[in-house]
Amino acid sequence: MDGAWSKARSVVERLRKAGHSAYFAGGVVRDYLLFGSAESADIDIATSATPAEIAAAFPRSYDVGAAFGVVNVVVDGAVFEVATYRSERGYSDGRHPDEVEYSDTPEIDALRRDFTINAMFLDPISGEVLDTVGGRCDLDRGIIRTVGDASERIAEDYLRIMRAVRFSNRFAFAMDPELERAIRANLEGLRSLSAERVRDELTKIFLGPRPGRALWKMAELGILGVVLPEIDAMRGVPQPKKYHPEGDVFTHTALMLDMLAMPDVESAWAALLHDVGKPSTLHIGEDGIERFHCHANVGAEIADGIMRRLKFPNKTRGAVVQAVKGHMRVASAVDMRPAKLRRFLAEPTFPLELELHRVDCRASHSKMDVYVFLLDTVAEMENEVELPPPPLNGRDIIALGVSEGPEVGKILKTLVDMRLEGEIPTRDDALETARRLAADLSDAKR
Repeated sequence: MDGAWSKARSVVERLRKAGHSAYFAGGVVRDYLLFGSAESADIDIATSATPAEIAAAFPRSYDVGAAFGVVNVVVDGAVFEVATYRSERGYSDGRHPDEVEYSDTPEIDALRRDFTINAMFLDPISGEVLDTVGGRCDLDRGIIRTVGDASERIAEDYLRIMRAVRFSNRFAFAMDPELERAIRANLEGLRSLSAERVRDELTKIFLGPRPGRALWKMAELGILGVVLPEIDAMRGVPQPKKYHPEGDVFTHTALMLDMLAMPDVESAWAALLHDVGKPSTLHIGEDGIERFHCHANVGAEIADGIMRRLKFPNKTRGAVVQAVKGHMRVASAVDMRPAKLRRFLAEPTFPLELELHRVDCRASHSKMDVYVFLLDTVAEMENEVELPPPPLNGRDIIALGVSEGPEVGKILKTLVDMRLEGEIPTRDDALETARRLAADLSDAKR
């Protein structure tokens, strides 16, 4: 096992030496049984020790949820969440228990957890697994099942609806029929969740394996209709078969999510939202062909609204909205003038828009000529796509007699474009051109 495992085991050993029961708990046990090791350094520990007793055993510790018996313990720079065995009752806010009672046994603690595969305990010293809820059997069967009554577990925290999708998708497990029924019966509870929790859970789903499959599952269960109705509206929206033999807008989007090479938050949400403007802009012409006039601009406005609603950071929102708005312009890159193309390649969102274009093509007509052209263009520039500094500045233009205002900006942009195209290699050339442009502006005002 890795260093994190050894450090976490030392926490268990110290708690036991102090006379307490202690085990690894939750996801680390699940991953140990599935993969033979922990998938990450995120190792949770459950114990009979109270928060005060945990703090006494570990001077380098701090409370993160004292009311729920949770303490973070620091060992050689690694942080582990150590929680007291407990039972919980009443969830009036749909997330936090109204009553918490500490327990001496992990068997009681298992009953408060969400899914059976997440409710097992592991002795990291002997390798023994403590399973009182049938989690090991459900792992073998490939089933996501709640601990106890499904509706009760969901009502305790409605985010479990989306967590069920994430775990089902991550491991390619089926959902227990009772769990699916409970999800459909409790969908309205999703509206009570904070925007941040919904956003983070959706992002985990879209950055996990098989995100397209998860999108379909959320649509099937009715989850999308509540948390992302704008995406649910894409189902059944037809597209021209010449360009989209794969099917409707929703099918196309799900395929794109699956085809992202190294997805991050921006690329996943850009792929999800890039055609969100199509349902409202669909027009079928007299020739029977579907058209979506200005769907990129409309989609950018809708995407902006969604990301504001889910409280994304401004930087992430700005990049995704720009990618949605500009995703159609990539196809015209081969016809751009050199200056415009160079300016496009230098934009901060170009890598995102290029990846969006790649999966957009792969998930539809599979024509990759523009993508290859852009790769070749970047290679020819030896990856030097930053814009050169402008040959003159605003003070230079004003000194030529141009009044402060938009005319100064127009002249500067023209000079940058001409420099990119090799027409004004020196500052003297730029000054001469600027004089001519200033004179033209003066003549036009007479």
